[in-house]
Amino acid sequence: MARSLNTSTKRSDAQEAVLWRPLADGAVACDLCAHRCHVLPGRSGVCKVRINDGGALRTLVKNRLVAAAVDPIEKKPLFHFLPGSLAYSVATAGCNFRCDFCQNWRISQAARLAPRSIPGESFPPEAVVDGALRSGCASIAFTYTEPTVFFETAEEAGLLAREAGLKNIFVTNGYMTREAAMRAKAFLDAANVDLKGFDDRRYRRACGAALKGVLEGIEALIEAGIWVEITTLVVPGFNDSKEELAAIARYVASLGPRIPWHLSRFHPDFKRTGCPATPVSTLERARNWGIEAGINHVYVGNLPGHRAENTFCPNCATILIERSGFSLMGNRIAGGCCPGCGAKVAGIWV
Repeated sequence: MARSLNTSTKRSDAQEAVLWRPLADGAVACDLCAHRCHVLPGRSGVCKVRINDGGALRTLVKNRLVAAAVDPIEKKPLFHFLPGSLAYSVATAGCNFRCDFCQNWRISQAARLAPRSIPGESFPPEAVVDGALRSGCASIAFTYTEPTVFFETAEEAGLLAREAGLKNIFVTNGYMTREAAMRAKAFLDAANVDLKGFDDRRYRRACGAALKGVLEGIEALIEAGIWVEITTLVVPGFNDSKEELAAIARYVASLGPRIPWHLSRFHPDFKRTGCPATPVSTLERARNWGIEAGINHVYVGNLPGHRAENTFCPNCATILIERSGFSLMGNRIAGGCCPGCGAKVAGIWV
């Protein structure tokens, strides 16, 4: 069960950030996310949690958590990474996007909604690792909000987690620089990237970010050797056309058939409460387009009991992993291979 943490952060608590450069006249350049903000003295970047304090970039949220919970790995969703295991999920406030369909908007947008009182309780990295170990988790997931903007927290806890034998996960919008992805390889094992569409104009309007930066972030994570799965939340009227979903499918396939694509059902939230839930038929059609594009594993999510939650062998179609919602009902993969035909199944299984 999630532990909600909601004391507030003051600017005097800010600690020096990573991946920034000084500029002329006291300004700084942030090289953490693809916005690459140039931040004037006394101002914040797009994320609202990184500020220019006297010519140095500082973070307002380092080791200040707003949530801590134990989740099944399937909730991330990661279906090819330690299936059936538990992840210790943590988050700070803040995001470098402003999606109008965000389902965690109360914490992701907290720094925009109340910039003088950013929620967060001091939670040292040792406590995060200890919480994961005591809870029987195999990994720590930096999730719920955007982990790129609390990179310092993830890095400190992630390095300690590696020493303790734990894996580390980002659930991310992918809007990170190549520099951030290369630095993350020291502690990060897997990432689920939310690819929200394939139209730059709509991306900018709904999320406040450019599609190019997301694609470059995905490719940098893959280059860094981090296991990647991709999720698209299918939102009616936003990204549910055949043209859009088929374009995403072709892009995911171009990265290699081994990368899983998750199609997640939208439920009304935040500024789209008047939008209907995604029709099941839309998700099923999108799955077919993914398979036609050459993706080996295309999943349908937020539909417990749907057959497309299961993992099938890409060679002989044997059911390898059977799921119901976030619960694992059976796993037949042995040594990373299909027991029926011996084909290798992409993923991290042990």
